Amino acid sequence: MPFLLNTPDDVRAMLEAIGVGSLDELFAMVPRELRLARELAIPPALTELELTSHLEALARQNVSAKEKACFLGGGSYDHFVPAVVDAIAGRGEFYTSYTPYQAEASQGNLQAFFEYQTLIARLTGMDVANASLYDGATAAAEAVLMSMSATGRRRHVVAAASVHPEYRQTLAAYLKNLGTELTTLATPDGILAPQQLATAVRDDTACVLVQHPNFFGCLENVEKLVHVAHDKGAMFVVVVDPISLGLLKRPGDYDADIVVAEGQSLGNPMSFGGPYLGIMACRERMVRRMPGRIAGQTVDRRGRRCWVLTLQTREQHIRREKATSNICTNQGLLALRALVYLAAAGPQGLREVAELCLRKAHYARTRLAAAGRRLALRFDRPAFKEFVVRSSDASVDDLLAEALDAGFFAGIPLSQWYPELDDCFLVAVTEKRSRAEIDGLATALNRIPRQVTAAHA
Repeated sequence: MPFLLNTPDDVRAMLEAIGVGSLDELFAMVPRELRLARELAIPPALTELELTSHLEALARQNVSAKEKACFLGGGSYDHFVPAVVDAIAGRGEFYTSYTPYQAEASQGNLQAFFEYQTLIARLTGMDVANASLYDGATAAAEAVLMSMSATGRRRHVVAAASVHPEYRQTLAAYLKNLGTELTTLATPDGILAPQQLATAVRDDTACVLVQHPNFFGCLENVEKLVHVAHDKGAMFVVVVDPISLGLLKRPGDYDADIVVAEGQSLGNPMSFGGPYLGIMACRERMVRRMPGRIAGQTVDRRGRRCWVLTLQTREQHIRREKATSNICTNQGLLALRALVYLAAAGPQGLREVAELCLRKAHYARTRLAAAGRRLALRFDRPAFKEFVVRSSDASVDDLLAEALDAGFFAGIPLSQWYPELDDCFLVAVTEKRSRAEIDGLATALNRIPRQVTAAHA
């Protein structure tokens, strides 16, 4: 956004308007030792031409998914964004006013939120959705808090290790000062076994948190896991990939209680990590415990259809410990993009995107596993668009670095979250990846010089 600094005349005029003689007088209430000027480690001023050239040089150091064949995943995906998404979401009336604190003056945005909620509810098979949250990780944490409030059980929560590790880290931060025990169940075979869950769920367990497809790309046995959770009176919270719902059974159809997701894949670019979109939907019985904004449809005093914010959780309405949430950031602009994407794709289009992801990922699994004896699938289980590859003779970091030089973002190393998978990396295949790119990746990984180490000997 363009910025013009205040001139000395501007500063003098503002000081006169508030009846203050100088900046020192304005900040007199701040202790002097805190106002002492500090030497800033910045270089001398540049001309506009020099500064522009410098910033462009810095920007060129970024390597985007447009410049390499991108097989990165783990929550951020290189999906195709139709031109209609940018065309509509970029309109000024949407682009600059997507946080409607004055609901009566924001009918266009509220209608868009209502339509977004409707499509998310239909997509997930749930009764109600909110107008979005901050991102997938915080949506998952908020869903757990909802479960604790709804069940009255605040002492214990169970999560599968196959849930995105950063989502679990976020959840742990939320629960840290609440006295809630978080049990993480190991998934050495790539999925959570129902028998293992049955031994972990207690009579005071608030909920079970599962991801499907999970962080490794594997499909969990969600129907049996739901049954185990409900048998003990615990709620079932599931993290989904919205694109996968073009093919997989909707969470509402296997009796999940709360559904959350990262909505980046629905018409939003990777953007070097954000901003992203938190999706949340639940059963109607839990709507009053749902955080964030909910847009509703009604009629005005003249009988005309209109939209309002209803069951609001806004800052001025928070009631201390009775508040449904103290973080209710609404990613309205990104939710609008998701709405346009879903409306443009329709049920058939979404199914076609999901089928392309599934088929291309299956082809990539076959090609990489056949690319010599150095690579193998770590989990031989049904998967959607991601899978874990094991390197038998080379450091994963070296392998991925060499692949990058060859023109491929080949995947994400898993050792940072799963030390036991230090020889593995996660590969994601979206509808954008071509057969030539997949074949090229397999060839490149097979040609990279072998670097046998003691750890891989």
